[in-house]
Amino acid sequence: MNGGLNVFTLIAQSSVPVQLVLLILLVFSFLSWVIIIRKHTQTKVALETAERFEERFWSGGDLAQLFREVGSRGGEDGGNGIETIFESGFREFARQRQRKAHDPRIVIEGTERAMQVSVTREVGLLERNLEFLANVGSVSPYIGLFGTVWGIMGAFQGLGELHDVTIAAVAPHISEALVATAMGLFAAIPAQWAYNRFANKVERIASRYDVFQDEFSSLLQRQIQTDDAA
Repeated sequence: MNGGLNVFTLIAQSSVPVQLVLLILLVFSFLSWVIIIRKHTQTKVALETAERFEERFWSGGDLAQLFREVGSRGGEDGGNGIETIFESGFREFARQRQRKAHDPRIVIEGTERAMQVSVTREVGLLERNLEFLANVGSVSPYIGLFGTVWGIMGAFQGLGELHDVTIAAVAPHISEALVATAMGLFAAIPAQWAYNRFANKVERIASRYDVFQDEFSSLLQRQIQTDDAA
């Protein structure tokens, strides 16, 4: 035995195109993990915020007071999820009522439009960079395969100059080329797994936002009917 497989030695001995492929895949992998960590935190915060807010919302407290509490916290990055949806909807509802709008449909339609804009914005924030993960997961194996093919072509071209070709002579060159395929899979597998996981999470969060929007609209509609009857 002459020692184990030394990946760094194989990379150092590879041709420049193969090394460039490996560098691209390494950058893809690094960026993917940055996005994965950020998306994990982002979706976790969105779900926890929704849990806390819905518990507070359905506790029967005063909506105006809840609106003031949400407004006082504010949104430093514009991504407070369900709180932002509630805030935009209640603000539009209060504005319509201050204008003495007599048609309840106008009030509710305006409120729903404001909330839908917020839902679209919040879901867009959650979906940001997911496309990059999907692209890395789909193209990285092919980029790695390109590096492998290039490396094998170079290996056979060099072997053509040898008179005595043995497994010992072929194996190092083939190993160098296959490192690109391994790197392609190393970049692709986590990115594809993360994309599927976070896309599913974002879909569940978006559905939760839609349900809250419908329930809040129904609640405001009943409040209008109660105020008009008084």
